Amino acid sequence: MDDVLDETVSLEDLRKFEKIYHEQLMNLNEVNPKAQFEYAWCLVRSKHSVDIRKGIMLLKELSLRHPEGKRDYLFYLAVGNARIKEYNKALHYVKTFLEIEPANQQVLALERQINKRVEKEGIKGIAIAGGTILAVGSLVGLGIALASKAAKGK
Repeated sequence: MDDVLDETVSLEDLRKFEKIYHEQLMNLNEVNPKAQFEYAWCLVRSKHSVDIRKGIMLLKELSLRHPEGKRDYLFYLAVGNARIKEYNKALHYVKTFLEIEPANQQVLALERQINKRVEKEGIKGIAIAGGTILAVGSLVGLGIALASKAAKGK
């Protein structure tokens, strides 16, 4: 399942589905759900968070207008949000999917992977915060030592 969160789209695929999406938008003034989903699917697998956010927006729109594809939209909404580290939103979409299909192994595996990333990011955050506190403490200690030395020198 780690592959789903780390998988990136090829530039060729992204351009192909982007072209179809924009052609429909320009020629028909409306995009069919399949073309919009395929483009959004590519976007959420992009290396760029701007693309991922755009894909999320397209998937949200699809889920409102075309509920028949809700399962796929929810899955990739979870993937996209996890990829931009919006873990609470990602888990919300996982839970919503599991309400529809509680035994879906792919979604259960995605949930485990997201929870692992939450834990990993939490540990990183604690380490960064701890390092910051140590650095600030050292600077304060240095400042006190310098002030004390300056006071003794007078």
